[in-house]
Amino acid sequence: MDDGVELLWRERGEESAPRAGLTLDRIVRAGIELADAEGLEGLSMRKVADRLGFTTMSLYRHVPGRDQLVALMRDAVMGEHAPEDPSDRTDEPRSDHQDAGPQEDGSDQKGADWRPRLEALARQGWRLRRRHPWLAEVRGSRNIPGPNAVATFERMLSTLIGTPLRPHEVIAAVNLIGRFVDAEALSLVETLREERRSGVSEEEWWGARDSLYERLTAYPTITRLWESGGWDDPEDSFEFGLRRILDGIEALIRERDETRDDSCRECGKPLEPAATGRPRVYCSRACQQRAYRTRKKP
Repeated sequence: MDDGVELLWRERGEESAPRAGLTLDRIVRAGIELADAEGLEGLSMRKVADRLGFTTMSLYRHVPGRDQLVALMRDAVMGEHAPEDPSDRTDEPRSDHQDAGPQEDGSDQKGADWRPRLEALARQGWRLRRRHPWLAEVRGSRNIPGPNAVATFERMLSTLIGTPLRPHEVIAAVNLIGRFVDAEALSLVETLREERRSGVSEEEWWGARDSLYERLTAYPTITRLWESGGWDDPEDSFEFGLRRILDGIEALIRERDETRDDSCRECGKPLEPAATGRPRVYCSRACQQRAYRTRKKP
């Protein structure tokens, strides 16, 4: 079974020869435009072919099927750099490194600026999903990532290297951010789907539910929050959630920093602070090699 790895990770120039102007890149771009307009539910090989003015069979000469096309579309948009959106806001002070991202040499500045860097990448992912809401619909545990998706994951992981977090905590923290961004984007997908289906905006639909609101007066907590203005100026769910998740990661980093064991894992001798890069865990190369050999023993 073709899982699409070779197609996703193809080198530029490996694409099959164009047939009367039809290329894989054109097919992928047409698929993205269609999904942007109609969501993934509106995407089919036939519709993409019609959009390009070719037969459906012509597409299959370039891409095996819809699943592989969606994977290519996802990786293509993951390579985009969505421009800063004026609607983005944060109550956190923004540092000079906020939009810089990881350094070209992969250095992490000892992890001191992890929060603005991780926040900037989370916002980049959010902007991409606002431009392409269907990204959040590409779900499941067996979606093969392409080079752009892996590069994004690499950049996010790199923000937490140099902090006291343990390796499995770095991965868990980044995965948590990713799932949160996708969950928020899914709410956009659901709203757009219902508006397309009904022709009625979200505000109009809820504004016409007077009979429901009359019944809510029987619930004291809801009534109290309503009368206190709790729904007058609601929190932006993305902003609120992102801040709280970053606060949680920050609290864990602080906890790990306070309990960090600064002794060699192999011999127990005190460790000299690392000048740059990730924290040291072995006092010498010999201890590192000895630990490696011990780990490899059956």
